[in-house]
Amino acid sequence: MISAARGKLFSAGAVGAAVLVTGLTALAGGSAVAAPTTGDEDVPPYAVETFEYPDAAKILKEQGIALRRGDGHIVLGDCLDPASQDIQVSTAFRHSGQTVPGRYCFKVTGTGKSGYLTLEVPRVYNVITGDVTVQASLTANKKTESVNVGKNDIKGFGSADDTPAGFPVLVELRVTG
Repeated sequence: MISAARGKLFSAGAVGAAVLVTGLTALAGGSAVAAPTTGDEDVPPYAVETFEYPDAAKILKEQGIALRRGDGHIVLGDCLDPASQDIQVSTAFRHSGQTVPGRYCFKVTGTGKSGYLTLEVPRVYNVITGDVTVQASLTANKKTESVNVGKNDIKGFGSADDTPAGFPVLVELRVTG
């Protein structure tokens, strides 16, 4: 009787093993169906805003100033255009790309009249404003200082010393309404 039970158990085990092998073979045998795609190839890449100034390398080469980062509301303008004279920066630095020798002009865009721009303008001796209030940050002798310039005002900087170390470098413009 025990040998008959062993025979049935052995037969059942052999059948189970065969089913298991057959099932695994079917799964691995290439009869799998591809999962539907989500259309990732149709989705454009994400835009990451770095706030870097567009064409900064070209502007540095053509006009001699480094425009670093900003929110797009303070943009370099042409000093011959009155609409681009919201902020005028006078500098002892001369470059052939300046439309007015010794001057860079910036336009403030948008309805709120606010914005910021980090930049490097060497040898600055004054900032002139139109209908905007500006906070100008300048670096001299490894110290940075912020100066407020009211609407339709002028603020002078630097020293009478006509050496490059005698004038500060303008490093940021900020307009807050």
